[in-house]
Amino acid sequence: MTTRAAYYPVLADRVLPSTGLAQDAACVVVASLFIAVCAQLEIRLPFTPVPLSGQTLGVLYAGVLLGSRRGAAAAALYLAEGASGLPVFSGGAAGFVHLLGPTGGYLAGFVAGAYATGLLAERGWDRTPAKAFFAMLAGSAPIFALGLLGLSRFVPSETLLAQGLWPFIPGDLLKSAASAGLLPLGWKVTGGKAGR
Repeated sequence: MTTRAAYYPVLADRVLPSTGLAQDAACVVVASLFIAVCAQLEIRLPFTPVPLSGQTLGVLYAGVLLGSRRGAAAAALYLAEGASGLPVFSGGAAGFVHLLGPTGGYLAGFVAGAYATGLLAERGWDRTPAKAFFAMLAGSAPIFALGLLGLSRFVPSETLLAQGLWPFIPGDLLKSAASAGLLPLGWKVTGGKAGR
């Protein structure tokens, strides 16, 4: 017999206790728009087709704030918005072709990344600095895995990590460190129990 892991409400549940499907759908839409806004923060690097952007921050926060299912739904809606032609991808890019290009694997990884961070938040990993740090890093793992897999079709294997992973590690560490302080603080500000 397996024991089911404890479920902790996520921050969205604390701030806006769910009143049903319509409210959940509204949260998903707002989170997808948040990802789109974060995506506009972009720095192009001359040696890789993959830009530094705020997309992953938006994706992982969608997961950690909304939980696994709603966070993954927000990431999937964001991809659908971009694929349908809305200029929501990094730097205002749009179109289905971006899902098939060098950054397509990273984009595909957004759904898994949001789900992973949300799942950890539902286990209480957003309540203490150390756990919040590792929850955000864990959410980045499937994004990088699928991103590198997709990018490997476009760049030589000997430069794959130099173009698709190493330049992004400092940003991920910084993002995770900031989240380590912000997420537990969010619980304290909203009156929730941060130390569980």
